[in-house]
Amino acid sequence: MRALLKSGPEPGLSLSEVPDPVCGADEVIIRVLRTGICGTDLHILHWDDWAASTVAAPLVPGHEFYGEVIEIGPNVHDVSMGDRVSGEGHIVCGTCRNCRAGRRQMCIRTIGLGLHRNGAFAEKLSLPASNVWVHSREIEPELGAIFDPLGNAVHTALAFPLVGEDVLVTGCGPIGLMSLAVARHVGARYIVATDVSPARLELAKRMGADDTVDVSRERILRAQQSLGMREGFDIGFEMSGSPAALPEMIENMNHGGRIAMLGLPATQFSIAWGKAVTHMLTLKGIYGREMFETWNAMAAMLQTSETLRGRIRSVIADTIPAREWQAGFAAAESASTGKIILDWTEL
Repeated sequence: MRALLKSGPEPGLSLSEVPDPVCGADEVIIRVLRTGICGTDLHILHWDDWAASTVAAPLVPGHEFYGEVIEIGPNVHDVSMGDRVSGEGHIVCGTCRNCRAGRRQMCIRTIGLGLHRNGAFAEKLSLPASNVWVHSREIEPELGAIFDPLGNAVHTALAFPLVGEDVLVTGCGPIGLMSLAVARHVGARYIVATDVSPARLELAKRMGADDTVDVSRERILRAQQSLGMREGFDIGFEMSGSPAALPEMIENMNHGGRIAMLGLPATQFSIAWGKAVTHMLTLKGIYGREMFETWNAMAAMLQTSETLRGRIRSVIADTIPAREWQAGFAAAESASTGKIILDWTEL
């Protein structure tokens, strides 16, 4: 089969012929139809320090996908031939304390699809059946291909109750935008979004933000005043990883405010820990998706709301033939674009 291959510990990928995956007894083989390009994939492409410390080449990267089941192992009972599917990219051990307690997203021996085993940038993919998510008919290929990052957004957005709350979203990349749409769907009162890209801030308005702040030019306090907020934000989603974002978010939180942090900072930075204590703030790290409550929640929301489906679709900037993967990766690196999808039926 053809696949995007990281052939060795150096920058670059190549569209190469590689062996077809073998179906294990508890696995399925999926014919890949669409894949999303993630920031993780860009790290692997460029082979930065993080990639060099995490990924063992040769490897096929990619973990955001939509496809069709074409082979089933003998022990598989809940997935059928022809099912249209995506999959949870964190493959867990099942035996550590967290796995046994039902907290599989906290498994201490997690294996990452496209990081530690061959991933989805290929014509075919093997995956444990327990990681497969079968889609309903409402989910088209492009939307199914971004269930993984949508799950990150939903996990973040549902970390704390949102109904009637004032929400601050720092960072309007694709996942930040999707978290904003979920907050609007669930019933937040005011939602303010920040970024430094005018294009992404315009997208945030279309996703349901009541106000946006270009933090390269103005401060978040202005939005509070414009909306007539008498107190600070109740809930924060830190999606950017910017060293400046969390300190300013803390400055704008109400006493007892709760912050869900998905963005990964590239450098260490200080925050006002005294304020975090005296204002009784809660900071919660978010990684991946809850297995599989997040998947249930996002599937249910998309099935029952055409408005939300439309908003999530609007995060997708373009679908590009997989044979033109280099153009796709270049587009994905743009600070002002949305999600880029590769079409694996066009090789």
